[in-house]
Amino acid sequence: MIRINSNYDKLQASYLFSTIAKKVAEFQKANPGREIIKLGIGDVTEPLPEACIQAFHSGVDEMTDAGTFRGYGPEQGYAFLREAIAENDYALRDAEIQPDEIFISDGAKCDSGNLQEIFSTDITVAIPDPVYPVYVDSNVMAGRAGRWENGRYQRFVYLESHEENGFVPDLPKEKADLIYLCFPNNPTGSTATKEQLKSWVDYALENKALILFDGAYEAFIRDDTIPHSIYEIEGAREVSIEMKSFSKTAGFTGTRCAFTVVPETCRAFDAAGGSRRVRPLWNRRHTTKFNGVSYPVQKAAAAVYSPAGKQQVKRLIDFYLSNAAIIVKKMEALGYACSGGKNSPYIWIITETDSWEFFDTLLNKAGVVCTPGSGFGKCGEGFIRISAFNSRVNVEKAMERITKAMG
Repeated sequence: MIRINSNYDKLQASYLFSTIAKKVAEFQKANPGREIIKLGIGDVTEPLPEACIQAFHSGVDEMTDAGTFRGYGPEQGYAFLREAIAENDYALRDAEIQPDEIFISDGAKCDSGNLQEIFSTDITVAIPDPVYPVYVDSNVMAGRAGRWENGRYQRFVYLESHEENGFVPDLPKEKADLIYLCFPNNPTGSTATKEQLKSWVDYALENKALILFDGAYEAFIRDDTIPHSIYEIEGAREVSIEMKSFSKTAGFTGTRCAFTVVPETCRAFDAAGGSRRVRPLWNRRHTTKFNGVSYPVQKAAAAVYSPAGKQQVKRLIDFYLSNAAIIVKKMEALGYACSGGKNSPYIWIITETDSWEFFDTLLNKAGVVCTPGSGFGKCGEGFIRISAFNSRVNVEKAMERITKAMG
């Protein structure tokens, strides 16, 4: 008798963004022809940078010639891309990362869901609240969650983010083994200082824990005092795995390319308490279950680091940050306090009402889609997230509609 993984039965409701899509589809069916502006899911809207497009075309052209054609590439990623990442994302920031510590993948979401596979199912997992849902659901599927009680899983340690701590969670009082952190944060848009990240690295060193650090939005950081990588923190190489993505940096949501860094010195522990290097474990998992990102896509990603690519990516990020500034200005004018939007594409807005009710109000009265905060966790109730990923015309139109509906 074939049996299902019963941990799937512990998943709560449907995936957040699937629920939003269903609600929007139902609204459009009931209101045919009415224009909807989507500021909910964090999907980019602007074209790829020209440097990336040219490199993409070049890669495809190479595939048409027997002399330059490529079949299976290295599962860990082509050296030209890993070397560019090591130099530009790390060496230029005085962070010690080597090319062979970098693993190219098809998305930070995939890696954040897959990394937990290399760790024991009986560890204690610390989850931010509010949180990107993949961190929670992947560990529920693996059997680490325990019972669902009063809106939370019994075995998780929840790292609460709220106004009082500036949406940067405090260190847990309980002992945690695997810790998820995301800065700039999705969904709150908050950022962490070097001192705050140092406290987490010190905690992990002291408690033999490991940090999974999601840096997918680091390209939006404009404050020079904010670290772009956890590896800017002393000791982080021993206790941290970092994930980054080209999706939001350069608009690769539709072409798929990201990377995860697992330093040679990063360690976990076996059942007897012996120290084990994590990189060989991830390398085995990655090369066993993944055949690599396509050559043309990796060529396009490498172009992000060219002189032209750097300028074009900066303009792209500046565009979305300008959208964010418009959203913050309009929402604050309506009397809503906001977090994020300065070093992040997300604006976390205090509504002080039921978040799904506020979602429905914006959808029905303004034809604007946001993301209800409660979908990110218990601490998200009373908030919504608005994304700056859209055209300038749509952002301005959306804010005019919201001002009219809520003013």
